[in-house]
Amino acid sequence: MTTTGVRGASMIMRARVLLALDSSVGEVDTKEAIAVRLGVSGETLRLVAKRFAETGGDVHATIARKKRDLPPVPSPVTGEVEARLIAMACSQPPQGYARWSLRLLEKHVALVEDIPDLDHSTIGRILKKRNCVLT
Repeated sequence: MTTTGVRGASMIMRARVLLALDSSVGEVDTKEAIAVRLGVSGETLRLVAKRFAETGGDVHATIARKKRDLPPVPSPVTGEVEARLIAMACSQPPQGYARWSLRLLEKHVALVEDIPDLDHSTIGRILKKRNCVLT
């Protein structure tokens, strides 16, 4: 994996750090010498070694990125919001307009109390996901 280059650069770097810190092959250089040889900081060596110990010696879990449990901020778009937005897009456009546009939908979503304010690009993604065409 460290020679083929088919993985991300940070993953390869962490694998090289683990190989350099491997004590089963013999004498291990000092951490300062390893850091200079690999071109990483001493903090990177410490963090990779710490993660290796935390994962119980699982190499793949050490070099791979951690999966996030949940996004840091929940999405304001729920099934109910999608349904109300699609219903609004399928209804008659306001007086003076021939059809709904994304920006017009954005303005009308902002006027509705119980729908969170959505950007026109978000509205477009929702409608595209549900194969709803503004005509």
